[in-house]
Parts: sequence; C-alpha cells; structure tokens
Amino acid sequence: MTTSQRLFVSFPEALVDRPMVYEIIKRFDVIPSIRRANVEEHSGWTILEISGEAQSIADSIAYLEELGCTVNQMEGDVLQG
Repeated sequence: MTTSQRLFVSFPEALVDRPMVYEIIKRFDVIPSIRRANVEEHSGWTILEISGEAQSIADSIAYLEELGCTVNQMEGDVLQG
C-alpha cells in the first residue's frame, strides 16, 4: 500500500554535497517531492514529501538519520500562506 509522509530534514556541513535524495530513491524505491529547501555552505534543510511503501519510507528515514540528518515529521501543507 502506497502512503506518503512530509518530513523536515536538516543536515550538517559534511552532508551538504551528498546526493541524499537520489540515494533514497535508488535504495528504497520512494518518490520524493522537494517542497522547500535551503542549502548553504555549512548546513542545509529540506522539506520532503516522500511517497512509497510504508516500510520503504521508514527505511529511508532511518538511512537519513544514520547519515547524520535530523528528521522530523510535519503536518499540514507547507505551501499554504
């Protein structure tokens, strides 16, 4: 069963150049939608809506956390005023 989750993912300087979104697509067969993002030299964050099988989403979150990201679930539509 396909589901989706909206996540706030922040990451440190060491991960700024890493293609993490690509990695979770290839490893876990999820479909991310980048809703907002800010990447600077020393850190970054992105709001991702990830769709896929529930276990694949859970594995994606665990993978991002293992890399050193902070992952928090979000509620509501981030594009509304």
